[in-house]
Amino acid sequence: MGRPRTPLLDRERITTTALRLIDETGDFSVPAIARRLGAQTGSVYHHVDGRDGIVELLRERICAAMDPATLDLDPWDTALEAWARSYRAAFAAHPRVIPMLMTSPVRAPRVLEQYERAVNLLLEAGFDRAGIMPLIIALENLVLGSALDLAAPETMWELTDGTPTPRLAEALAAVGDGRADRAFEVGLTAFMNHARTLRGARVE
Repeated sequence: MGRPRTPLLDRERITTTALRLIDETGDFSVPAIARRLGAQTGSVYHHVDGRDGIVELLRERICAAMDPATLDLDPWDTALEAWARSYRAAFAAHPRVIPMLMTSPVRAPRVLEQYERAVNLLLEAGFDRAGIMPLIIALENLVLGSALDLAAPETMWELTDGTPTPRLAEALAAVGDGRADRAFEVGLTAFMNHARTLRGARVE
């Protein structure tokens, strides 16, 4: 038989298959990827640097959905807020990948370049160098936590007659639909106000 016109394996197909497995099951394995693609497990390793390499490909795939042009906006706080919203949307599309990416070092060049741009944005805005990474990490905590929250059930509190919680019931009823979005707006507003305060103290 001749060789197939379309290769069974390449980095794009491996990444897509790994992401589908994570969306479905919360994890992936190299043998599972090989089975999905109708290939031998060993063949997958010819294209990627093991599981860690696939994780970095996944990181690049998710981050490619973020809009890096947001970091070119002016002023700095408009840019940072737009980047946060783009960041959240990209990860909200694949929330099950978040724990995997949060527990492995960032190595993907395109992702590191985006961090470089975020750091440069804050440096040029006048932020203290020592405070920049804590600020970015805090923003990530807010964004990724909210992306996970978007994947959670709309009703996260199941009230029972055995535990009287009338005030909680009233508060939950008052929220209405879209509680995750509303919570994100509260958190992002508080974060941005704090960031502006930090910058103001620095540049005065």
